[in-house]
Parts: sequence; C-alpha cells; structure tokens
Amino acid sequence: MAANPLPTRVRTANDSDDEPIPDGDPSNTSGLLLERLQAWKHMCGYLENYVSAVAKDQAARAKDQEKILKTLSSPLREGHHFDTALGGVAGLFENLRANTQAQSNLYTETSKNLSGSVLPVLERLHTEIKNKNKEITNGAGKGSKAVEQSRATSQKHIELLGQQAAHFDSTGGKVSAQHDPYVLKRGTLHRLNKQLLEENNNRQDLIAVQNSFAQFEAHIITTVQTALNSYNQFMSGEADRLKAMFGDIASTASNIPLDFEWNGFVRRNQHLLVNPSAPPRSLESASFPNENHRSTKPLIEGSLERRHRGMGALKGYSSGYYVITPAGFLHEYKDNDNFHKDPTPEVSLYLPDCVVGAVDGQKFTIKGKDSSGGKLGQKMAISSDFQFKAHTNSDAQQWHSVITSFSQSSNSVPTSPAESRNVTPITTRMDDQSQGVTSGPNSGVSPQAGHYSGSATYAAPAPAGPYHGAPASNALEDRKYFEKY
Repeated sequence: MAANPLPTRVRTANDSDDEPIPDGDPSNTSGLLLERLQAWKHMCGYLENYVSAVAKDQAARAKDQEKILKTLSSPLREGHHFDTALGGVAGLFENLRANTQAQSNLYTETSKNLSGSVLPVLERLHTEIKNKNKEITNGAGKGSKAVEQSRATSQKHIELLGQQAAHFDSTGGKVSAQHDPYVLKRGTLHRLNKQLLEENNNRQDLIAVQNSFAQFEAHIITTVQTALNSYNQFMSGEADRLKAMFGDIASTASNIPLDFEWNGFVRRNQHLLVNPSAPPRSLESASFPNENHRSTKPLIEGSLERRHRGMGALKGYSSGYYVITPAGFLHEYKDNDNFHKDPTPEVSLYLPDCVVGAVDGQKFTIKGKDSSGGKLGQKMAISSDFQFKAHTNSDAQQWHSVITSFSQSSNSVPTSPAESRNVTPITTRMDDQSQGVTSGPNSGVSPQAGHYSGSATYAAPAPAGPYHGAPASNALEDRKYFEKY
C-alpha cells in the first residue's frame, strides 16, 4: 500500500501575488524620518559648537591684543629724541596704541555679538528639532508599533489556518469546531482587515509627517541661513574695521615727512650740534691761555748750520732751525713745522751753563751739555763742543750777542736747571722782548711749516736778574775751565 502524500497548501481565488505581510518593517519609514531628524540635530549642534568656538577665539584675541598693547611702552625710551608734535614718530606710536586698543575692543564686541545673537538662534533650532523628534515618536511612531502588533496577530492566525487545513486533509475531515478551517479563515480575514486598516491609518500619518517634514526642513535651512547671515555680518564687519585700522596705521606712517624728525632734532639741539653753515676753525682764530705769555716769545730764532760731532764730522755742517727762549735755552729743531709732527727739540742747551766762544766770521762755538733727553740722560750727558755757522757775519753777531747775554752776569759755577733749583729766573718784560726785532714775521708767532727765515730774528732781552755766565774771561781760564769739565 502506497503511503499517502504529505498535505500541501492549496492556492485559492483570494490569494494574490502580493504577500499579505510585505517584506520589511513598516516602522522603517518612521525610523528613517527619526534618523534624519537626528542628522539635522547633529548638524545644528556642529554649528553651535563652531560659533561658540569662534566667540571664544574672539575673546582670546581680545586678551592677546591687550598683551600686544603692553609691548608699546608709553612713553618711548629716549623719547626726547622724537618730536612730540603730531605727524612724527611719537604720533605714529600714539596711533598704534589707539588702534591696538580698538582692535581689542572690537574682538570683545564680536565675541559678545556671536554669543548673544547668533548662538541663541541655533540653540532654539536645536530645541525645535528635538520637539519634532518627540512628535514623530509619539504619533507615527506609535501607529507603526500598532501595525507591527496587528501583523504579528494576522501572521499567527494564517499559520494556524495552514496547520488545520493540513490536519483536515490528513484526518479525512475530522476537526473540532474551533479548528474548523472555515472558522479559522473568517477569523484570519477579520484580523487581516484590522491590520490593513491600521496600516492605512499609519500610512496616512506617515504621509502627513513626510509632507510636514519638507516644510520643517525648509524651516531648518532658513534658520541656519539667518544665523550664518548674522555671523557673516558680524565677522565681515569686524574684518572691514580691522582693515581700516591697519590702513590707518600704514597711512600715519606713510605721511611722516622724511626730514620731520631730523629737522625737529636739529631745532631742539642746535646748541649742541655742529652748524654746517659756520666756517671751519683755523689756527689763526684759535686762542688758548698764556699763548702770548712773555716766556713763550723767542728772543731770536732762525736758520743756523751746526757741524756734526764724532763720526758725523765728516758730513760737515747741516742746517736746522734754532730758537733762544727767555728761559735761557738754545733749542735745535729739524724745521719750523708745528703741524705735521710734534716739534720736539733735537738738542737743548741751557746757555747759563754753557761756555761761549768768540765769533769767527760766520762761526761760533758753544760748549755745554745737551738737556733734551730725560733725567737719566741729562745726568749722564757730558759737555761737548757745538760749532755753529750763521748765514752772514751779522747774523752770527746777533746770535752771539743774545747767547752771551745769558753767560756774562755771574762767575759762579754754572748749574743746569735740571740739576738745581737755585738758578735765578729770567725776568724779561714783554715790551723789552718785542724791541729790537730786525727781520722776519716769525718772531713771537707760530712759524709756517718747512720755511726757514733767511736771517735770524732777534729780540734784545731786557736787563734782568743775575745769570750764570761763563766762569772764564781769557784763554788761560778757558783752558782751565775745559779741563775741569
């Protein structure tokens, strides 16, 4: 006996191609809309955070500007070097301080505007999105849950009908009244009808929500646009004002005349600065104390020739510039130039300590010690013969006359001023020193460089106190004096 085949469900005329329970959860519609609201809410939160961060940044910039302002110390160091009038460096720094303070105030104002005008708009929008979320959750969301319950009930009765229909086939129609497929079918139709009614109601609710959703999103966009337009107004206004401030700083600096500070500096310090219009100073216009003191005027000065000593005697005579001073010295210089090098005497003879020979034509001899060196050199110096030759016999007589005036007043033992302080000082009067000048403009004035006078310039000394003269008056005494020294 062949086994009976398993019972199968038979398609009826009421079956359709559409599944009574469609694939997918109908709550996905409301869930999708709720998820979209979450996206809008997060977008709004991002904008809130952005505007809040910008507001904090503006407040921080205001504090930074205060720090920058402290770098512009007031007043400027060495500020007296700058003109206090407007239009100069001092005015530029006043402008810098004013604009820097204005920038700090501007940043503070912008921060307050963003926090007080832009941020509240976004915060209110955020609250509206939350309320919309609650509205959908409590409306279409609940309808979707009711549809889910109805679908679950309908599915349960459809499965029960299938079981009892199969049981009917296998038992040959023996079923209970409660499980009669006819009864179950009618119950299923009832529940399916209820499900469809709830689905259609929920569908209408979702359509209404979707339609209102478009309007709500338009409201969101409009609100965001309003907030960002306000943001743009504040930020661009700040940028324009900052640009104007920076332009004012640059314009103030550009308008400073290039010679403004220098002219003011010269005007304030003209008593200290060099006057470029004044003529340069010259030695003729310069003066100093005691420049005309009687002790500074030579008794006679001019060119003489002196014979070299020792090995240099082979060279004969060499020319030099010689001066006899009221102090009793005969100084030898290489020339009469006071400017190109320091005029230091090559030889200095203290005439009161010297022995003077007679004039022989153009020549005469002086025996004495050179006092031009230091103290040690003066102590170690020995008496030597200095042979001089003038240009003419007349010049030789003039020089000899002045020289002997220092060596004829006393027969005491001569003593150099470097070795004794008991020498009677020369007391020559200015008027007496200026008498008897025979030639040359160089007497008593600074000689010009490198030009010797052709003949000696002589100023006869006035009678003075006792001088140390030569201790000998004849040839024998001269010889004794030489042997002694």
